[in-house]
Amino acid sequence: MDYRKLVELIPTANREMISQKLVDFILTSKNDEKMPSQLANAILHFWQHNVLESESGLTVLLEAALLLEPDKTVSVFSELQMTIIAEQIKAALTS
Repeated sequence: MDYRKLVELIPTANREMISQKLVDFILTSKNDEKMPSQLANAILHFWQHNVLESESGLTVLLEAALLLEPDKTVSVFSELQMTIIAEQIKAALTS
């Protein structure tokens, strides 16, 4: 799945809200054992530099959220009426 292409589809106005929701999913996930240390370190790096809402920051957040909580992640995009992104994620998850 090309996470960066999906992030490019997120309107700039929604990036802060999306990043907050994805961080919530990641921090409260019961599936934390699935998180590779490199991905966790990347998230921490972007968080420390206050750039989680950047394309690169959102890319790692999206990858982690889909790894840990795919259903919740798809739901967020559906709820925010970003159906193109939700549909692309669903298609990639089922293939």
